[in-house]
Amino acid sequence: MAYSNVTVPAGGAKITIKDGVLQVPDNPIIPFVEGDGTGRDIWRASSRVFEAAVEKAYGGARKIHWMEVYAGEKAFKKFNSWLPEETVEAFTEFLVGIKGPLTTPIGGGIRSLNVALRKRLDLYVCQRPVRYYKGVPSPVKNPEDVDMVIFRENTEDIYAGIEFANGTEDNIKFKKLFKENFPEEYKKMRFPESSGIGLKPVSVEGTERLVSAAIRWALDNGRRSVNFVHKGNIMKFTEGAFKDWGYATAKRDFRADIVTERESWILGNKEHNPDLPVEDNARMIDPGYGMMSPDKQAEIRAEVEAALALWETHGGGKWKSKLLVKDSIADVSLQFVLIRPKDYDIIATMNLNGDYISDALAAQIGGIGIAPGANINYQTGHAIFEATHGTAPKYADLDKVNPGSVILSGEMMLRYLGWTEAAGLIVKGMEGAIAARTVTYDFERLMEGATLLKCSEFGEAIIKHMD
Repeated sequence: MAYSNVTVPAGGAKITIKDGVLQVPDNPIIPFVEGDGTGRDIWRASSRVFEAAVEKAYGGARKIHWMEVYAGEKAFKKFNSWLPEETVEAFTEFLVGIKGPLTTPIGGGIRSLNVALRKRLDLYVCQRPVRYYKGVPSPVKNPEDVDMVIFRENTEDIYAGIEFANGTEDNIKFKKLFKENFPEEYKKMRFPESSGIGLKPVSVEGTERLVSAAIRWALDNGRRSVNFVHKGNIMKFTEGAFKDWGYATAKRDFRADIVTERESWILGNKEHNPDLPVEDNARMIDPGYGMMSPDKQAEIRAEVEAALALWETHGGGKWKSKLLVKDSIADVSLQFVLIRPKDYDIIATMNLNGDYISDALAAQIGGIGIAPGANINYQTGHAIFEATHGTAPKYADLDKVNPGSVILSGEMMLRYLGWTEAAGLIVKGMEGAIAARTVTYDFERLMEGATLLKCSEFGEAIIKHMD
């Protein structure tokens, strides 16, 4: 399309997608939003790192052509719009982009510019890798054990924004309809007259595409397991359904490549005792089997028989080479990622759980300042890579803050494009700069013998350590 306020680089070409595979030219046009507050300093340092990595990896054969688009305060000052339509159109047309932190407008209108972009482009995966870089200050004893990737469903759950504020006409109308049509459910509200109301949609389609993306990524990247984190013991028909639909998707679409945790128990029991009867196997995987109703016991036996039917492809220890698919309750997971992080690899979860877990994990490896993120639609190819922290306006234009979140988000972007050599150089540079204790203030104040660097200087240190 023709743009009024965006300049399309003359020497670049569009990224496209064909049969589900990105087609990336050697001169891709990448839209970027520099971000608000500290975003300006961070973008200058980060873009320099990206360009150096691409140059060193490909010797000039490949080059990114940056195209600035506008959102947040800069867009509002220039065009009196927090999110100009041209920005959305640019991300739509050019498929892959990157952005710094954005201010959330105060008052009415858009709740969050980030959420608005995700919804407009249907970026249903929020992908957050969390791994430790040696030398980074951490509050836990063994941060090196943390190496996980979170696949957070990005479009549903309470983030759908379906709420009725207490005291409003819509709230009163909704509660009236609710009381008339679902009187027993209405009674479960402790103080209905003063309650705000929110809805929590979790769909089959939303679950299936998120789980498929997580499993496909795990298989393509040689990971060990995918864990569905949920609160299905309480919210049975939303979070519990997510778990059930997740398992159904895994078995239907990836049967030859995966084994569920319970299937691994059943197959392992049979391997240890080839003559083990089905009912004894059922008792071993469910200690409460003897107290179950006959119908529930029959359900467990059917589960055992279905797992044993996989013997040709999964038995005799073959299941040990498959991707393990399992689930855990959210509150237990928040404990175990601290005390047993090696048990977690790929986490697939809903929106709110993913929000909590990703920030909690970031704290274990040095904080959100170096936690990268991406919002991706794996079906259309659209992706926006972004800082996961805020704008920190009190540090704006001081050349002070850690640019690691945007730099590592750019590393994710390069890997997404298939430019793995350049991505690897960024990781190497980051590891080298931190190992040399040449860091920004957030790390320097916690590291003995560290050298304090400015934001721009930390970027240059990363480039230096690429060699």
